[in-house]
Amino acid sequence: MPSLQVRDLPEHIYQKIVQLADAERRSITQETIVLLEKALEIEKQNKEHREVLFNSILNETNNNYQNHNVLDPVPLIREDRER
Repeated sequence: MPSLQVRDLPEHIYQKIVQLADAERRSITQETIVLLEKALEIEKQNKEHREVLFNSILNETNNNYQNHNVLDPVPLIREDRER
């Protein structure tokens, strides 16, 4: 099994891992693995959510342009200049 060594870990992060490990009755190593798994899964979910959101915005924008629901800025600019 691969090994990982983290250098220069801030003391407050280490202490938080120790507290969480104690609360969950795990070793520091076990708790660190659990935390990494959770963080990686959250990051994956966030990335998937951003991709879905981006695609929905892109589709909505394309639909608006196709249906001409978007205001043409030229008349608005002219109107503003005539004031």
